[in-house]
Amino acid sequence: MTEARTVLHRLAHAYGVQTAYRGHDGLEHQVSDATLAAILTALGCAVEPEGLAGLHTALEHRRLAPWRLVLPHTTVCRAGSGTSVPVHVPHGRGVTLEALLEDGRRWPLEQLEDFAEPQEVSGELVGQATFRLPPDLPLGWHLLQARLEEGGPDGEWLVEATLVVVPDRLDTAEVFRERRGWGLSAQLYSARSAASWGLGDLADLADLAVQAAAHGGDFVLSNPLHASAPTPPVVSSPYSPSTRRFIHPIYLRVEDLPEYADCPPVLRAQVDQLAAARRAENTAVDTLDRNAAYADKLLALRWLHRVPRSPAREQAYRTYCAEEGQGLDDFALWCALRSPLAAEDPVWLDPELVPGGRLAERYRHELSEEIELHRWTQWLCDTQLAAAQSTARGAGMRLGLMLDLAVGADRDNADAWMLQDLLVSSMSVGAPPDMYNQAGQDWSQSPWHPERLAETGYRAYRDMLRSVLRHAGGLRVDHILGMFRLWWVPVGQSPLHGAYVEYDHEAMIGILALEAHRAGAVVVGEDLGTFEPWVQDYLAERGLLGTSILWFEQHDGVPRPPNQYREQCLTSVNTHDLPPTAGYLTELHVDLREQLGLLADPAGERQRAAEERRAYLRALQEAGFYPRDVEPDLSDPGQRADVVLALYRYLAQAPSLLHGVALVDAVGERRIQNQPGTQQHEYPNWEVPLADAAGRPVLIDDLDAVPGFSRLLEAVDRELAQDPQAGPGTTTP
Repeated sequence: MTEARTVLHRLAHAYGVQTAYRGHDGLEHQVSDATLAAILTALGCAVEPEGLAGLHTALEHRRLAPWRLVLPHTTVCRAGSGTSVPVHVPHGRGVTLEALLEDGRRWPLEQLEDFAEPQEVSGELVGQATFRLPPDLPLGWHLLQARLEEGGPDGEWLVEATLVVVPDRLDTAEVFRERRGWGLSAQLYSARSAASWGLGDLADLADLAVQAAAHGGDFVLSNPLHASAPTPPVVSSPYSPSTRRFIHPIYLRVEDLPEYADCPPVLRAQVDQLAAARRAENTAVDTLDRNAAYADKLLALRWLHRVPRSPAREQAYRTYCAEEGQGLDDFALWCALRSPLAAEDPVWLDPELVPGGRLAERYRHELSEEIELHRWTQWLCDTQLAAAQSTARGAGMRLGLMLDLAVGADRDNADAWMLQDLLVSSMSVGAPPDMYNQAGQDWSQSPWHPERLAETGYRAYRDMLRSVLRHAGGLRVDHILGMFRLWWVPVGQSPLHGAYVEYDHEAMIGILALEAHRAGAVVVGEDLGTFEPWVQDYLAERGLLGTSILWFEQHDGVPRPPNQYREQCLTSVNTHDLPPTAGYLTELHVDLREQLGLLADPAGERQRAAEERRAYLRALQEAGFYPRDVEPDLSDPGQRADVVLALYRYLAQAPSLLHGVALVDAVGERRIQNQPGTQQHEYPNWEVPLADAAGRPVLIDDLDAVPGFSRLLEAVDRELAQDPQAGPGTTTP
């Protein structure tokens, strides 16, 4: 390795950019110098890979970066840790430090001995003082205030920075140690009722929770409900939203709005006419017409927005707007702008069309009525989600709604506009090659800038979490590994030419734990894929649950016995990126991938799938959940359902605190909801409505009449009532 490359690698590590990674093949892969230079430039350190002098200068600048700050921008510490914080001041200058707590109390901090040598920074000698953060600081968002004798480098006497005290361990899942819990997982848009407008909505989510609770369920895990574009067409994938903070109005139940009840009969008749047209689509089984449903729902909402609100509702609306603050105002402005200004309109490149910019403020005034409409629809979403959670908890669920948090938002949408100072637009998030995507993945989402997050006190991250957790008993975090490191791909490059960029996981996970603690919510991290082994141990230590999927829990083709699964975990048979279990058993995923040309060796993949199926059938038989010496006819829906039932009973022997039951498995659906690596013209990802084993549409109203639905749920509930350590038949008190 040349000296220049050695220094480039040192510089990359100083910025948290990993110069190599271990792939799914077990081999170490080196990141190219060009990729490292591109990512360093995106992080604010423009370098030439071969410019040795410049690399040394950049490395020294990076080393001295903390010494240029009086206080770290953000200090995140665990409650009870009793850590310390460094303060940098002109050498020989005195300084005091105190914490200003969020409740207004002041907490003077004790100065400790510090033997760090002063450093020369920009021709001035800078010294370091260290102060102790006591272990009994309360949880919350506080300030650190440093007071300097004779002023600081810029003449400032008082310097402030963010202090966040987070739980050492999130304890919200502890209740499930007494009795393990289970819940239904569903793609809400696909789960319709007779009252739906062609897509499942928040009222359907509440009804689904009631039905699961009647069989002993503790939660319903939905797909992300994040907002998409303010008008059709919209992206089908719920994992590619416009923003993660706000909710998609497509999930509103129009008839549940008081404005609908209070509107004039003529207007109600117009709304009912729209509803009737959309309800005619509730029994369609091929694909969902998301854009048509959204267009009609938005039209109805525009009409109903003109209906006067009662004084009580007006007050509730104003309170919501005040609580969501500038973030809601900016999102509503973006929605209003998106209609008259197409996304590709050159005016979006105007430097004044940014939140707070002159042009944006002009539009904020000119489009005030449209902005008010979008603020109002977000309030409606919030109130209906709150009602769904109240219904779920009232039905006896211990968690109620478990919402899903996507990895990020589309690069060219609301978050990219509202949070452009915090996101790296020249980079895209994705994943390196793995056994399912040998070319890697590019998710077209801009990553957080790690240092900008800290510089702003993680406020945008906190506000997003608060909004998502407001009405949730649980939160599933998609690709939680991204809070440790994310695969950055320079825009326009192949995912093969990416690198991992590290994040301050103590801060990211700590703030997540704090906001979940305050919301009383369980956090489940999807920790599947390529990760460093210590990550799962760290998440368990912090009280966050991991994720285990039956088909992934195997070694050299041998299924892992359920009693060896993790306890601190949400365990399920499948996930939304795999086919329903009935489809997996019949190799539907192999058929589809072969048809789409995604397999290099179709025959080998089919053989591997058959061997995997036989291995799990043997495991079921050896554990006593399926008759020995019986080879099921998986083309027969009844025998297929028996194997699915056996798999769920088998998996229920795992000590995992939470277990997931896929709604598609409970009704016998075979079709894949999402085929990774495909575009919409190749496969209707996220547009497949719920159907049973015979291909008939399934409505939420009729779930208990679907063959096998109640049987599967009751079997899982019965198995989980038993103590997994004591063996079958021993019921937990």
